[in-house]
Amino acid sequence: MNMPEWTAPSLYGAAVGAIALAVVGFTWGGWVTGGTAQKQSDAASAVAIASIMTPYCLAQSKSDPKSLEILAELKAAPAYSRRGVIEKAGWATPLGTEKPNSDLAKACEVALAAA
Repeated sequence: MNMPEWTAPSLYGAAVGAIALAVVGFTWGGWVTGGTAQKQSDAASAVAIASIMTPYCLAQSKSDPKSLEILAELKAAPAYSRRGVIEKAGWATPLGTEKPNSDLAKACEVALAAA
């Protein structure tokens, strides 16, 4: 069976077009893989949870009997260890969990600094 002579250039053009479409789509079109979409979703949900729970952290800081000492320690601590001070105080540990939430601790640190 003989193929028409326009078949090879058409197939090459389709292949080059598909590659160009993929390159443009992933670089400028905003296309992402499933793994990247999952990472973006996880990061967005962590930020949302922290922003919702920040008032809880602030309430914990006001109701803690040692809040004055902890706030003084927080102000004296270098920037890289302030989150640890809040986590150690238990203000960033939501009810029903055993571990502090680091995103909540960061958000609480920012809110306490603004207050």
